[in-house]
Amino acid sequence: MQTPTSIRIRISWPAGHLDASLDDTPTGQSLLKVLPLVSSARTWGEEVYFDTGVSVSRETGAREVVEPGTVVFWTDGDALALPYGPTPISRGDECRLAGPCNVLGRLDGDPVRVELLDA
Repeated sequence: MQTPTSIRIRISWPAGHLDASLDDTPTGQSLLKVLPLVSSARTWGEEVYFDTGVSVSRETGAREVVEPGTVVFWTDGDALALPYGPTPISRGDECRLAGPCNVLGRLDGDPVRVELLDA
């Protein structure tokens, strides 16, 4: 069985960085075209997101609830999002996004480190 091609990215801030593996998807390819980019981190509950300036369509398989550490693209906000816990609309401890998002891949390591971006 053939495995999908993985794209490696690094998300950096003055005090550290996170690495992620992205699947080779249309959204991932669109994002690659603008990297590296500089953006301010914003939070929504236990989710960090970044404006990218990339506008893409919602892909088949877009999801509203994902596991912590999933890397997603919020098509309604043109933003890369890193959920690591509940958001204001979550039911319990789930990572519920603001709307269906394209799933891009996973963060390497502990997703709770995402909260350091907001520090």
